Amino acid sequence: MILVTGASGQLGRLVIDNLLNTTPANQIVAAVRNPEKVVDLAEKGVQVRQADYSDLDSLVAAMQGVEKVLLVSSSEVGQRTAQHSNVINAAKQASVALIAYTSILNADKSPLILAKEHVATENLLAESGVPYVLLRNGWYSENYTMGVAGALEHGVVGCAEDGKLSTAARADYAAAAAAVLVKDGQAGKVYELAGDNAFTLSEYAAAISKVSGKTIAYQNVPEAEYTKILIGVGLPEGFAAVLADSEARAAKGGLFSDSKDLSTLIGRPTTSIEDSIKAAL
Repeated sequence: MILVTGASGQLGRLVIDNLLNTTPANQIVAAVRNPEKVVDLAEKGVQVRQADYSDLDSLVAAMQGVEKVLLVSSSEVGQRTAQHSNVINAAKQASVALIAYTSILNADKSPLILAKEHVATENLLAESGVPYVLLRNGWYSENYTMGVAGALEHGVVGCAEDGKLSTAARADYAAAAAAVLVKDGQAGKVYELAGDNAFTLSEYAAAISKVSGKTIAYQNVPEAEYTKILIGVGLPEGFAAVLADSEARAAKGGLFSDSKDLSTLIGRPTTSIEDSIKAAL
């Protein structure tokens, strides 16, 4: 059986959707904090088990009889290391044969603040003795395209300068995770997952202009100012600072990769930023 943590989240759900194309539903376990959020998966025959990243006992119980676990990184920045440690320890207690972990692109050399907890988790995996595979996901295209409406009104604002962004659609990363989970011989592998075609935010603004027919431009601002802008649109101060740091580090290659691991795993080109913009509109 294959267990997916965070199965009610955007990535986890997409991974399960992909697994259903290759794996019997009763061999898939959706581990969720609130089972009521995945009633639709239960109706498809997927096993739904209650589990909380912060509750070791619930994780151990959920993993009984499970062969492989996809550890989707927690959304609670600042608490991830402790929560991921619980998942890894539970997998060890349950004698899981493989953990696949959604880390961050080029984690071992990434300048991003976000990378710290991912590196800590990778170290915990290495120390655990449980076989594992690393899915080092790059930036989601949706991190930008969810703000297309605002960009059409105010233009694209950021602090990445001319840094290249190797983004891909969330669906691309989900397809890659599902592909790895059904393959044999994955222990010890490290996949650097990123979009095929990198772009600058100036090129992103141009892509929005092309798709929408409305000409907009990119305005680069200092990191501190961009942090204030993000806070102004409702993001918590700490998270706004993390996002601004990530974008500023993009100028130094923090969100760029020329790896083709993602398109190789999914057997097709990654979703273009233009197509992601169209989907958002």
